[in-house]
Amino acid sequence: MTLSQQRPHDRHDWWRGATLYQIYPRSFLDANGDGIGDLKGITEKLDHVASLGVDAIWLSPFFTSPMDDFGYDVADYCDVDPMFGTLDDFRALIERAHALGLRVIIDQVLSHSSDQHEWFQESRRDRTNPKADWYVWADPRPDGTPPNNWMAAFSGRAWTFDARRRQYYLHNFLPSQPDLNFHHPEVREAHLDNLRFWLELGVDGFRFDVVNYFFHDPALTDNPPMPRERVQPGNPQSYQFQRHNIEQPENLAYLERIRALLDEYPGATSVGEIAGNDQLPTMAAYTAGDSRLHMAYTFDLLDSTGDAGALHEVLARFRELGDDTWPCWALSNHDVVRSATSWGEARALLALTVLCSLRGSLCLYQGEELGLPEAELAYEDLQDPFGINLWPEVKGRDGCRTPMAWDDSVNGGFCAEGVAPWLPVYARHRPLAVAHQEAAPDSLLNRVRRLLRLRGDSEVLRRGEQTLIDPADLPGDVFAVLRHDGDQRLLCLAHLGRQGATMARVRLDALVPGASGWSSLALPGMAAPQLEGRELDLAPGQATWLTIA
Repeated sequence: MTLSQQRPHDRHDWWRGATLYQIYPRSFLDANGDGIGDLKGITEKLDHVASLGVDAIWLSPFFTSPMDDFGYDVADYCDVDPMFGTLDDFRALIERAHALGLRVIIDQVLSHSSDQHEWFQESRRDRTNPKADWYVWADPRPDGTPPNNWMAAFSGRAWTFDARRRQYYLHNFLPSQPDLNFHHPEVREAHLDNLRFWLELGVDGFRFDVVNYFFHDPALTDNPPMPRERVQPGNPQSYQFQRHNIEQPENLAYLERIRALLDEYPGATSVGEIAGNDQLPTMAAYTAGDSRLHMAYTFDLLDSTGDAGALHEVLARFRELGDDTWPCWALSNHDVVRSATSWGEARALLALTVLCSLRGSLCLYQGEELGLPEAELAYEDLQDPFGINLWPEVKGRDGCRTPMAWDDSVNGGFCAEGVAPWLPVYARHRPLAVAHQEAAPDSLLNRVRRLLRLRGDSEVLRRGEQTLIDPADLPGDVFAVLRHDGDQRLLCLAHLGRQGATMARVRLDALVPGASGWSSLALPGMAAPQLEGRELDLAPGQATWLTIA
């Protein structure tokens, strides 16, 4: 049963304002000596995760898979790949997590399967078998070319010809990841059965991979070209606006079916990944009200470099889309450059302090609490097909997926010495390992623990409303939000200026007219701000949270 079912007095909306911790199983801890992380390794290190003060873990895929895309090509939706362990290992993981007060959210990759899945093996056999229409098949054009111009994410056309059926099949990602046909009612029901299987096993919710990719335009209309200024020359898919291969209106109705199922399991939650070309409006639509996703995230903040104006612009655009939506903000995950690199290693704590000030739920990625920078890998070390196919213009995602650093041994404590890890342990990560930082009271790890507890204990930060402060009312490079819940108000400020930036003087009366006074909360790793009357001085890299009287 879910943790909420075990503890019936817990709030079923625990997810609202919660902090999730993403674990990439291949890279967390190798417990069986094969150089690849596994479920027993995760269970062994759950005490570390619980010590951070987070509310839940999100596990990237561990299902049966040929691993062409490292688990995002599922060959069996209801079993564990032997590489990671067994279903009994997963049950033990849930039991241990729940004993520590951690909820368990698992990935679900519904839009596509592996070409090794028995569904696809049957579907491709001929045009008349019971699963013939479970995937997206289309006849060639008269000249033998694919049925339209859709491009795949990992380079090349989104169509592959199958000689047996003499048709093309759609794959928005690798050719070995055929897209399921969600217009077929049996496909929709099969995936609801898959979700129920894991809910009955005791998971507390799901993270849905590319949740806006479930349905396609059945007319197979060509996608229009992307405006040239938005094209990334090294990525062919970026040359077109993905209007017809994803984000069809039927998607919303299916999300409501999923939500109805989740509502049968008190406290079960959902978080959707929104990819594509117009992400914020989609995130708002997919989380509006209480009948769709509980929360979702986009790549807008994941691609952030910590510029105050750009950060305000993202949040302002989202604010315009409605108040009944709920975001899950993150700065790092398994698909993007680590925030310690994108924001700057010296600003790792600043980045998380800003993240903790925002309205919404949060997600941290393994190693973010250590300030791990993006790993630099040689081409011959790459495993990610995205990077291999588009190198060197696109380096792929391996740099954020290298093994977790637990100590300063050759393999960082991830696997035994003499065992070759699936990706190299980055040498610069070893001095930042958990064992080193545990022993230093003022390490980033211990400061992040205090920061997360400070946020977790604050009802204003977890659930309060948010007012963005207009950049015109702030000095350059300063970002600010006002969080409020009833009579409680908290002004969160951060000076995001980089090297060469100067001290910023903030006029507090201009930001919160009529306030009778301010008191500063002690933020981990941040010096107390200098207050002179109703003006405050912030140094570059400094943040402060002010309680307003």
